[in-house]
Amino acid sequence: MTDITAVGEILIDLTQSGVNELGIPVFAANPGGAPANLAVAAARLGASSAFIGKVGTDSFGTFLRNTLVENQVDVSGMVTDQKNRTTLAVVAVDKAGERTFSFYRDPSADVNLCCEEISEEQLKNTRFLHFGSVSLTTDPARSATLHAARTAKQFGAIISYDPNYRASLWSDEATAIQRMLEPLNMVDVLKVSDEELPLLTGTDDLDKGSQILADKGIALVLVTLGANGAYYRFGSHTGHIPGVKVKVGDTNGAGDTFFGATLAQLAKFEKLADITVPELETIITIANKAAALTTSRHGAIPAMPTYDEVFDN
Repeated sequence: MTDITAVGEILIDLTQSGVNELGIPVFAANPGGAPANLAVAAARLGASSAFIGKVGTDSFGTFLRNTLVENQVDVSGMVTDQKNRTTLAVVAVDKAGERTFSFYRDPSADVNLCCEEISEEQLKNTRFLHFGSVSLTTDPARSATLHAARTAKQFGAIISYDPNYRASLWSDEATAIQRMLEPLNMVDVLKVSDEELPLLTGTDDLDKGSQILADKGIALVLVTLGANGAYYRFGSHTGHIPGVKVKVGDTNGAGDTFFGATLAQLAKFEKLADITVPELETIITIANKAAALTTSRHGAIPAMPTYDEVFDN
């Protein structure tokens, strides 16, 4: 039984790492893609994790597969697309470490993942099934992702979802909101940022927004607040866990690290209902620390902390 199986996009983050002597931007080819990032974050913190997704036959695809293997992520569910190339995302980083994304993915390998390429046996043998909203932007990946979540849910898996909004991937905001809301009725654990909360709920009030989401049947709602930490709603309990102060190098992958660290700790419990509020707050404190360590470095997967970095200090 695998602790966490993530399904969705894996890609190359061409991340600006500086400029050369002529003032021309220099980009590093970092491994990325939110579900893949989360699988690595969880694996580095002691969970068993697997990834289901699609890459091209190009060198980037080989690099991404090898990166997951090196991080002890099961890649038996990864598929190689013989026609389309691995997706690229150009990530520009400003002076504050904040990112903007430009995607090169039409067509590309990740959006061509099909239902029949996903192993039912793998979905049957996972405790958590995780996905995000990037793979919901177009078919066949949208249908494949929702199929994986529904099937895993039927087998008893806990469903986690990160509706990470990337405006450039959608035709318009209304369509994005509709698609991002669609899976909520089967989600058990949800993470949104403070920027995404109003998109899904119509309010930026943490208490009201999280209640709207909880009313859809979501057991645990997490709202990440950047440097200010995270807010949670767990049944009738709510709270705010402060962030960890660091000098920011690059915020890319911080949310994925936070959620991966959270799921890695939640996977230690038989049921979500078994977790006490003090235990949950400890879990979120650990996740905040892991995310902060990621932001203090550059890249997404390369910046993610190890178990010793999070738990031995």
